[in-house]
Amino acid sequence: MNQDKTDTSSISFTALYTGHVWTANGLSAPSFHTRMGSFYYHALAPFEYVGGKLAGGNIRTFLLQRHHLIDHLVSRAIEEEGVTQVLEIACGLSPRGCRFTEKYPQLKYVEADLPEMADRKQRLLAQAAALSPQHLAVPLNVFSREGNDSLESVIAECFDADKPLLVITEGLVNYFDLDTINGFWERLRACLQQQAGGIYLTDNYPLLHDHPFHRTMKVLRGLLGTVSRSRVSFHFGSDAEAKQHFEACGFAPVTVHNPKDYYATLPMPQSRGNPFVRVIEARV
Repeated sequence: MNQDKTDTSSISFTALYTGHVWTANGLSAPSFHTRMGSFYYHALAPFEYVGGKLAGGNIRTFLLQRHHLIDHLVSRAIEEEGVTQVLEIACGLSPRGCRFTEKYPQLKYVEADLPEMADRKQRLLAQAAALSPQHLAVPLNVFSREGNDSLESVIAECFDADKPLLVITEGLVNYFDLDTINGFWERLRACLQQQAGGIYLTDNYPLLHDHPFHRTMKVLRGLLGTVSRSRVSFHFGSDAEAKQHFEACGFAPVTVHNPKDYYATLPMPQSRGNPFVRVIEARV
């Protein structure tokens, strides 16, 4: 594979598929429905069924687990800590911005993605009657270090430095190897240090060494990398490794959330055994 390790343009397949998972489970606005997302969703249904039977969970299970868990952590930050600014990077067809700006009118919610997707999202927000000065979509490339689409520029232009900022990446970081995405994490930590407090939420799929489906996950990594034409990576072998890595990047405190700890309180599907997905909450 000769693709540039920092090229994010090939992840549209999973963005459409994930977008339809939200639609099919009542989490999204009708205008976010896409024909290709529906096609991928139904085409993969047999494989999802087999995965659920063999591994105790499938991709849809993990997508919904992480989405509900991130929603919970964002709500907690807004309601208990007074957060009023959110940046969702690589937003794709995520419905979170629409739901949260409706529930919390005081919230400034900026969705960011590559220019084509950001433009598409801006039009979808207008169709969903959700567009307001407080809710917008802007271009951002996580690997741009200068220009209007850089992380630093978007944060400086869109947010008040005197208020805390919460940043979300959902379904992004595992498409890049650790060395590549680590540069983004270090730049993000530096940006959040310029704010009056910062919280970063991201999903992670630890390749647990003692998990009975360790080999299955490695096969799935190869398959997902092939269909998305990306370098899919599982960065850590345990929750402790993930925590230590983010602490080494300068985040503190760092908490790794396991969906199974929230089965009793959140409306998420349950896995048989230890879930494959985690949500990392890293603060500065």
